[in-house]
Amino acid sequence: MDVYEELVRLRNLGQKCALATIVEVRGSIPSYESAKLLVREDGSMTGTIGGGCVEAEVWNAAREVIETEKPKHLTFNLGQDAAYDNGLICGGQLDVFVEPVLPVPHAYIFGAGHISKSLSKVATLAGFATVVVDNRDTFANRERFPEAAAIHAAEYEEVFPQLPINETSYVIVVTRGHRDDMRVLKLAIATPARYIAMIGSKRKVINVIRELEKEGIPPAAFERIHAPMGLDIGAISPEEIAIAVAAEMIAVRRNAPSNWRSLSLSVFADESLRAMLTK
Repeated sequence: MDVYEELVRLRNLGQKCALATIVEVRGSIPSYESAKLLVREDGSMTGTIGGGCVEAEVWNAAREVIETEKPKHLTFNLGQDAAYDNGLICGGQLDVFVEPVLPVPHAYIFGAGHISKSLSKVATLAGFATVVVDNRDTFANRERFPEAAAIHAAEYEEVFPQLPINETSYVIVVTRGHRDDMRVLKLAIATPARYIAMIGSKRKVINVIRELEKEGIPPAAFERIHAPMGLDIGAISPEEIAIAVAAEMIAVRRNAPSNWRSLSLSVFADESLRAMLTK
């Protein structure tokens, strides 16, 4: 199997992997400079950098790289003693660079109003493939969203099961009303999406959560929600809100320090605060 073809296939499926490459060789080794090993999320491999204990150590490093999404540089010395123990009678040295290969993140935007129109543009510029969903074809169309990777004009419950939302996906709930937001949020929290955000004030967010709790959804299910959505930069206009949300998405994507605003379960566990916000 060709390493490059498999890498592209995995990216198109939205799956992470790690690519290990021999970047420098000194002396004799059981492989060659530029040899590659691709490690998938499930631990399976394609390609090789020579086998033996070196490849086993690189495999361990690749699993860590997939988890942390940070590259690693490894150096191996196949001196006479180490080479004999490993069954690699070579005696050379090699450097291996292990890099994460991440899929293009998809941003699923539910609602096709003014904020969504701006968000789709900003998110696309930031490297996200946007997918817009709205039950109004007068809003969800190519004329309004020329940059979107895909557009769906249908009921949310009809479209949602068809979307390949996974651990690398971003879900933004910004429909035209409270009830539609609640419909989509209920579907979103059942997915492994990396980022789930909903527009609205704290009062609205708590009201939506309380309604969903009445349907039997446990409070812990809402811990991942970023709401009100976006970094707190005082945004007012649709364009400013789009920038705030895109910035928060980037912070999540890059594993930035947790200095952005997100929904905390403790907010909803505090009954006095809930009562105050819902008056």
